[in-house]
This record gives sequence, C-alpha cells and structure tokens, in this order.
Amino acid sequence: MTLVNCVDARVSQSIVIVFLKSENRLNFHSFFSLKCSLKFIISMKKLLLVLFLFTGSIGVMAQKENQCGFIVPPTSLRSDFASVYEAGSYINTMLDRVNWQENFQVREQNGINNAYATIIRGQRFIVYDNHFLEKLDSYAGTKWASISVLAHEMGHHYYNHMLNGTGSTLPKELEADFFSGYVMARMGASLEEAEVAMSKIASPQASSSHPGKADRLNAIAKGWNSAKTGNNEKTSRNSAPVPQSQPQQKMPPASTNDDASWIHLSLYGNSNMTVYLSDDGRNFSQAQLKTNEAFVFKYEVYDYGWLRFGNDRNAKAYKLYHGQDYAIVWSRRLNSWTVVEV
Repeated sequence: MTLVNCVDARVSQSIVIVFLKSENRLNFHSFFSLKCSLKFIISMKKLLLVLFLFTGSIGVMAQKENQCGFIVPPTSLRSDFASVYEAGSYINTMLDRVNWQENFQVREQNGINNAYATIIRGQRFIVYDNHFLEKLDSYAGTKWASISVLAHEMGHHYYNHMLNGTGSTLPKELEADFFSGYVMARMGASLEEAEVAMSKIASPQASSSHPGKADRLNAIAKGWNSAKTGNNEKTSRNSAPVPQSQPQQKMPPASTNDDASWIHLSLYGNSNMTVYLSDDGRNFSQAQLKTNEAFVFKYEVYDYGWLRFGNDRNAKAYKLYHGQDYAIVWSRRLNSWTVVEV
C-alpha cells in the first residue's frame, strides 16, 4: 500500500488518496466514497437553503388581510395562553362600563377569520369568528387582544356607522378605534394592552377604507387617555366624543321641520301628555307632548321605532316610521288613547 499526499489547487486543502494495488490495477473505491460524501454535503446544503426560502415564503403568505384590514394571525403560532372565549359576557361588561344600552345582537360564525359590525334585515349584529379571536389571543399572548377587537366593532354601532351604507372609511375606523381605547381603559386595561391587537394585526399601510397601523394606534391612545383624564371634548375626526348614555330620539333644528324624513307627532287632546319612545322596543325614554305643537323627532338606530303610553312592559307599543305623520287621539270605541297615521 502506497500513501500519496496530493494538493488540489481548486479547494486549497490536502486530500489523502489511498491507492490499493490489486491484480496490477489501482482501486479508487475510497476516492469515490469521499467524492460522493462531498456531493452529499453540497446537496444537503442546497436542500437546507431551499427549505429556508420555502419557510420564509410561508411566512409571507401568512400575512394576508381580512375585509377589516386585519392581518389574520397564523394558525401555527401557539403560546401557553389558553382562551375559552365568551364574547357575550365581555360585551355585557363593556356596555356596563360605558353606561350604554345594547342596540345589537351577537352572532358567532366560525370560518370567516374576522369580526365585524353589520345590519341584517334591519337588525344590528356583531358577527365574530371564535377561532379567529382565540388565535388572536394566542398570537398576542393576552385576552385583551380579542376584547379590544369586539370593542372596536361596538364602536361602529355606537356611532351609527352602518346606517349610511357607505361601508368602511378612514374616519369611521378611527372613531371605532377611539371607542375601543376608551372602553379598554374603562375595563382596566393598560395602554399597552389596549393597543396589543392593533399592534399585532393592523396593516402598516393605509388603504382606501382602513387607516395604517400608526394612525390606528394613535386613535386608540387618544380614547384611552380620554377615559383616564375624563376629557369629554371632541378634539379631531379621530377622537370622537366620549360615550354617554344613548339618547332614544333626537330633536331637529328648526330648519329641518319641513324635512319629510322626520316624524311629526301631534296630540289631539285638552292637556299635555307624557309618552315613551324607544329605538329597540325594550328601553324607553320619556317625551313630553304639547297640545298646541307637533313633536318632531327621529329615532337614532333605524328608520323606525316604538311609542307607548305607559312605562309598563305590558303596555301596547306602536311602531312609528320615519317620513310619516302621526296623531294621538282619543278613541271612543276603545275608550283609550291610540295612534293613527295622518
């Protein structure tokens, strides 16, 4: 056996090749084994590079956005945070914190990777994907993430964003973000907890319908600070007034009294009367009617509402529509007051 020390100029390193004499021929078995090993190492490096690039492409593809401009949290990312999500319970707590009567229903619809406010056949809803909210909590590592998203959707209903049918706009979204920040502060969340969802899933760039992340975080911070300082003033388009009790009806300025979309309610009697008006048929507020002037108003939620003569849940409720005129008259046959369209 003869040992030969060779230097390969291409790789600048020594390679020892073993030549075995067998029947007057050289045996290159060891040389080819070494060569195959080098090829295997090079192939493995290429495979690892391909896997790295493929993994990176998966990360890019995971950054898809839903209809609300939120980046959908990747399913593969899990933490030790366990969420047993109770949307209705959290929403009721939020309503209590801001002293607001609920004017919407909550509906679970898994598979949509979203949560949104909408109106379906005249009824307001907050529709949410439970799996989406749980993924969000896991991704952010805190339950405040999903709570703030629900608060944002509540804000759309609070400010009646769904009524004009124009869809999402930058001012609407920033108002809802302000509301979310305000509610989170009233719930006891820190500013960081109030912002955690938006910091994780908001798109960095603005679109025609949704603001960019920086503006949204700024709106949340303004709402949170407003709740902490007790400032009730509206400072800009993206800092809407601090929520107060929802009025059941609003009065028009004198210049709109001839607008056909307002309800004109007249009392035909000898003395003034107190009636009760409601947006949702459940929560009623007083309205004072005078015999010598029409009571002109609109409901806040829909283009209709309810009226009853007593503050008793068993009292008959009359449904009134915008754009109609009504009169309260005494019915001799019923021996009671009634409402008629005029």
